[in-house]
Amino acid sequence: MPDVLHILTEKLTRAIHAALGDQHAHTDPQIRPSNNPKFGDYQANFAMGLAKKLGQKPRDLAQQVVEKIDLENVCDKATVAGPGFINLHLGADFLNEQAAAALADTDRLGVAPAQPKQRVVVDYSGPNVAKEMHVGHLRSTVIGDCIARVLEFQGHDVKRQNHLGDWGTQFGMLIEHMLDCGADPRQTSFEVSDLNALYQDAKKKFDAAPAFADRARKRVVLLQGRDVDTGNLWAQLQSESYRHFRDVYRRMNVLLTEDDVRGESFYNDKLPTVLEGLQKAGLLQDSQGAQVVFPAGFKNRDGDPQAMIVQKSDGGYLYATTDLAAARYRIDELHADRIVYVTDARQSQHFAMIFATLRQAHWASDRVRLDHVPFGTVLGKDNKPFKTRQGGTVKLIDLLDEAEKRAATVIDQKNPDLSADQRDAIAHAVGIGALKYADLSNDRIKDYVFDWDRMLAFDGNTAPYLQNAYVRIRSIFRKGGVDSSTLDHGAISVRDPAERALAVKLLQLPAVIDAVADSLEPHRLCTYLYELASAFHQFYEHCPVLIAPDESTRDSRLALCELTARTLQRGLDLLGIQVIEQM
Repeated sequence: MPDVLHILTEKLTRAIHAALGDQHAHTDPQIRPSNNPKFGDYQANFAMGLAKKLGQKPRDLAQQVVEKIDLENVCDKATVAGPGFINLHLGADFLNEQAAAALADTDRLGVAPAQPKQRVVVDYSGPNVAKEMHVGHLRSTVIGDCIARVLEFQGHDVKRQNHLGDWGTQFGMLIEHMLDCGADPRQTSFEVSDLNALYQDAKKKFDAAPAFADRARKRVVLLQGRDVDTGNLWAQLQSESYRHFRDVYRRMNVLLTEDDVRGESFYNDKLPTVLEGLQKAGLLQDSQGAQVVFPAGFKNRDGDPQAMIVQKSDGGYLYATTDLAAARYRIDELHADRIVYVTDARQSQHFAMIFATLRQAHWASDRVRLDHVPFGTVLGKDNKPFKTRQGGTVKLIDLLDEAEKRAATVIDQKNPDLSADQRDAIAHAVGIGALKYADLSNDRIKDYVFDWDRMLAFDGNTAPYLQNAYVRIRSIFRKGGVDSSTLDHGAISVRDPAERALAVKLLQLPAVIDAVADSLEPHRLCTYLYELASAFHQFYEHCPVLIAPDESTRDSRLALCELTARTLQRGLDLLGIQVIEQM
């Protein structure tokens, strides 16, 4: 079914055309939900900008459009306010019908499948083989997973790609050190936590001992040449790292699997063709023995064209070369219509130059949308990058353990009668949900301060607040002995202002999903869910459900409760957060 925003946009667009002529047939009415119910449910803001172009007064122009709007069976009225806003008041019958239709649409809740359906590649997480995941991987992992879920829910064909760091000099260094320590290429047993210490020792040796550094570089050549013993150790490093990544993703409810892994090694044999393609496109230039390209529009500090190195003077390749190879694979082999890269903001220029090069080489046509999704840093309370008390890197697995431990303490205080298994399951959902939501609810481009107390609070814009709203709704059905599957979908009839506010908010879900899919900003979905939970709590306080004044009112309010529960559950699932039935 068409969502409310789509219906209103279509009607306003037709009215603008009717009032102002063909030249304005495609003017965007700029409709947004109203911040104050007394100003209507939605507000159109196009008149100010358009009036300036036409040399008219905004209020006069808005009035011309209002006189042409056909709002029958949708709005009770449309009024012009302020300097030229058009306030739209949805009709009660329309609200009832739309809410009932959303409730009947069990899986999609009124969210229509995207048209056209696209193949979307989402590149996220990207940890390094032979190293434990740490807090620096948190944001890419949870933001990327949310974006992939939203696009998939829209109906797009989403291909997740986990671009692991699994190639290069560091592996020659690490494998050579492992052999020095007596590792058996055929049968070696280690855990990823052992690899951290091995890597640190290998790096110290590499920096201090030129002879070892030379052996390490030769080991890279053996790895590239498919030497059996070297390859066996490298494969063991991968296997143990995959096990670690799998455990972390499972605990975080992240949908990445080993089938999604496309590490740097995957593109190694494709790198020479990147240079060949750049040469054929006339983009490759020599700079002091290195091979570079100059993407259009980029300048260095001196104002000269900014070079992007794709091959060093010693013949080695760089991240840029691998990223170009990966993009070509995704466009040519995966047939991507859109590619989304989720990395920290420090890589913004890098990806801007990659995108420009892809366009100049004609490897990415205009039909392929390229998106970089930059994000800020997780900070400690000292406003510096989040570290352990000893100043070390915070391991992601330790962060997950701490989240569940702290959540268990909170749950014990709220409900000490739970069994140990119940408490552990709830603590897992609440703790991991709180950790992820604290990240996703912030505007991703900004840094945010990591604060356990704030993220685990049961009031405010937090996951526990939303999860608790869902629990409260389910408790209504349990207390009343009501089977939600037997509800009459046509029973919704909003009368009370709190009922109306809740219904209006529920019907905003499709527009929010579209906004997140376009902007790739998960905090928009978080804000919506928080506003929905707040609207439900207002409804709950003002509108008795089980002791409603009559049966029809009771049935209507139960239906609103059920639609709210489903919307919260769906929204949290798109964030990668579990709901719980009790707390």
